[in-house]
Amino acid sequence: MAKKQFKAESKRLLELMINSIYTNREIFLRELISNASDALDKRYFEGLTDKSKNVSKKDLWIKITPDKENRTLTIEDTGIGMNAQELESNLGTIARSGSAEFREALEKNTSKIDIIGQFGVGFYSAFMVAKKVTVESRPAGSEEAYRWVSSGEDGYTIAKTEKDSVGTRIILELKDDTDEETYSEFLEEWKIRELVKKYSDYVRYPIKMDVTKSIPDPTDETKTIDTVEEETLNSMVPLWKKNRNKISEEDYNEFYKSTFSDWEEPQKHLHYNVEGNISYTALLYIPGKTPFNFYNTDYESGLRLYSKGVFILDNAKDLLPECYRFMKGLVDSDDLNLNISREILQQDRQVKALAKSIDTKITKMLEDMLEKEREEYEKFFDNFGLNLKYSIYKSYGTLKNKLQDFLLYRSSNEGNYTTLKEYVSRMKEGQNEIYYACGATIDEIEKLPVLAKVKSKGYEILYFTDSIDEFVIRMMMNYDDKQFRSVTEAGLDLDSEEEKKAREATAEENKEMLEAMKNALGENVSEVRISSRLTDDPVCLVADQGMSIEMEKVLSQDPMNRGMKATKILEINPNHPIFAKLKEVFAAKPEALNDYADILYTQALLIEGLPIDDPADYARRIVSLMVNTVLPEKNDSGSEAETAE
Repeated sequence: MAKKQFKAESKRLLELMINSIYTNREIFLRELISNASDALDKRYFEGLTDKSKNVSKKDLWIKITPDKENRTLTIEDTGIGMNAQELESNLGTIARSGSAEFREALEKNTSKIDIIGQFGVGFYSAFMVAKKVTVESRPAGSEEAYRWVSSGEDGYTIAKTEKDSVGTRIILELKDDTDEETYSEFLEEWKIRELVKKYSDYVRYPIKMDVTKSIPDPTDETKTIDTVEEETLNSMVPLWKKNRNKISEEDYNEFYKSTFSDWEEPQKHLHYNVEGNISYTALLYIPGKTPFNFYNTDYESGLRLYSKGVFILDNAKDLLPECYRFMKGLVDSDDLNLNISREILQQDRQVKALAKSIDTKITKMLEDMLEKEREEYEKFFDNFGLNLKYSIYKSYGTLKNKLQDFLLYRSSNEGNYTTLKEYVSRMKEGQNEIYYACGATIDEIEKLPVLAKVKSKGYEILYFTDSIDEFVIRMMMNYDDKQFRSVTEAGLDLDSEEEKKAREATAEENKEMLEAMKNALGENVSEVRISSRLTDDPVCLVADQGMSIEMEKVLSQDPMNRGMKATKILEINPNHPIFAKLKEVFAAKPEALNDYADILYTQALLIEGLPIDDPADYARRIVSLMVNTVLPEKNDSGSEAETAE
């Protein structure tokens, strides 16, 4: 029996394919099962179109048989089979696909049947694990069978053989184990189960295997005996292909937990079919809790991709926009163009159309939650709202229109969540700005000295408690033509004309003292001025043009940005007793004003949550001030003595 060589550069192509096309050798079993499924489809289709073929679906199956002693793995099917010429054509020439030809034939009429194979190269993935491959096949309607044998690049032989049933049997003689590579695991029951479950669980035909089980010995209850039973390894009908009306919430939840290895039940699911230019089925989930590594760089987002029920790719990022990376789920489509190894998607119009469709569905899902299930949406936002904010920021605001109405903020309006749209609907007549305040917590924000004045004017304030918040609104620029305005921004002015005139008069009257305090603080502040926003507190810091104080705090956590500082203005409350004291000190002992200015500035830093340069020196100044405070003299009765004018 003469050995034949692979045709048309196939020898080199085989070498490249084994070493380059497939990056994960375990997919060889997926490819061989997919080919077997194709063969079963063809035979079943023949039975539908030609009743004389007498094909019963219960007789169509795939069987896997590991043989540890001989180091062989056999994959057998009862499909259409191949004659000598088909073995020559389909296996002798790499990249010639019988499935592709069958599909082309089907497309010429109205019949439809799903065929997985497209490229005619999946079979050769077997050589990643096998040193020799034997194919025994008998076509339907024939008594003759043929054997195709190859050890890889050195060619193949085809000869007649005996086979008592229709179908194809592929026998892999596994490579020997080495220190670098282990092949014996593919003969283990647990490994075969794992691969079938992962890649081929939803192939529509049963995938069988003889398994050894221990059962009680009927003659001696203290002992067990081993028995071999045939077991079906795959579930065959995927959940997402079932009628939605027959799937319970528990079914959806259990599928999610088992498929995506999550202990928590999902918060919500979305199950739908789309037919059109690109047809697909999707089953998407919002997780019930934020994954522990969700905001780490090693978190893998994306959807599982199936083609006709066969697992193709995990974490298909091309199908899921980054702003919705929190979604878990899967997509099953017949229409996608995969690359030659079926491991990654080709970038084409189909992929873009599919991704756009999924994007639209998720957006609508969130819109409905926000409108009709507010409590559920707030729960979702607590888990994944930060990702929506990051998406606006990282897109430099290009996703603003898409995501801005999904953002929620706590506010001074009873501390409840509010959307920007809701905030604007409650704005006072004549109000043109959206006011916000930043802090690590709501309690911290509530203690800011500047809040009381804004509230007293009847304005609602958004509470920004995420470090990214202020960066996000800088990218958004505005909402509904309303500008965002920080209550700690220098340009904030809520005073009436009368209040402005009174403040300007006070500033002019104390111009020298304010200038002296500015000189005492040097480059720490750009100005010391009379405040229009303080009611009860003595001083506060506000940011001049550019970077805000909150942004300085965020950026200072990055070693690369520690030199970046906001331009600060120290504001003094003219109605606080400290202001009268400052005037008194400046009039009696101007040089003492330096200590007062420094203490007040440091106090303002602490209120804002900013670090101070020398805590020990600050403590000494406070103690010194306390020690040198002159108290009123006491008379003999213990009451304060009257001071003669």
